[in-house]
Amino acid sequence: MRLKKHKRNRKVVRFYSTRYGFREPFKVLCDGTFLHHLVLNKLGSPQEVLSSLLSARTILFTTRCIISELKRLGESFSESLKGALSLTITKCEHPDRVSASSCIEAIVKDKNSDHFFVASQDADLRKKFREIPGVPAIYAIRNSMFLDQPSACHLQFVKTAEEERLHMKELEVDMIKEREKKRLADQAAADGTESLGDVTKGRGVRSMHTSWTFNQKDKSMFKRKRAKGPNPLSCKKKKNSKGPVAA
Repeated sequence: MRLKKHKRNRKVVRFYSTRYGFREPFKVLCDGTFLHHLVLNKLGSPQEVLSSLLSARTILFTTRCIISELKRLGESFSESLKGALSLTITKCEHPDRVSASSCIEAIVKDKNSDHFFVASQDADLRKKFREIPGVPAIYAIRNSMFLDQPSACHLQFVKTAEEERLHMKELEVDMIKEREKKRLADQAAADGTESLGDVTKGRGVRSMHTSWTFNQKDKSMFKRKRAKGPNPLSCKKKKNSKGPVAA
C-alpha cells in the first residue's frame, strides 16, 4: 500500500513538473496549521517529511503574516512558531498583517508563477486552490501525508494550453504569408535572371558555331593544291647494270 501511494505521489509531481514547469528543489509554502499538525503528531521535521513525500530536495517557506498569526495563538503554538521561524521567509506585500489564508492566496494569485506547493490543513483553502491552475496542495491525516491529485480545473487548463500551442495565432499566420510571398517574389526574380542568362549564352554558342563552320568552309574552298609524287605501279623496276659473275 505504501509503495502504491509513493508511485501515485511521484506521478503527481511529474505532472506538475512537465505541465506547469515545477523544478527541483521544489518550493513548499507552509502555513501554521500544517506546522502545528506535525508537532502534535510528532511526524518529524518539516524538511524531512516533505522531502520524503515529494522524493526530491525541497526548500520550505513561510510568511510574516503566518508567523504573526502563530504568535497571536499563544503558548500552545510555541513549538509551531519555532518551526516556522526556522523556514525561509518569502516576501508578502502586507504592511498590516492579514490572516494566513489571505496571505497565501495573495502570494499564489492566479497562476502560481513562483511554483509553490502549498502545505496546509485548511480544507477551505485547499478547495480554493483546486480552482486555481497549477497549485498543488499538501496535507496530513493523522500520521499520513498526502499530495492532492490534480483537479479537473488543473487538467482542463493544461489541455487548453496545449490546444493553443497547436493552433497558430492570426499574427503568426500573417507573418508566414508575408514570408512566403517574399520568397516567391525572390524566386521569380531569380528565375527571370537565369532565363535571360541562358538566352544570352545560347546566342553566343550559335555565333561561335557559325564562325567555326565558316572558317572550316573557307579552308576547304581556298586550299592550295600541291604536286603529288609518281604512281609507284606505273614506274618500271630499275634494271641491274652488272652481268652475272663468271665462275
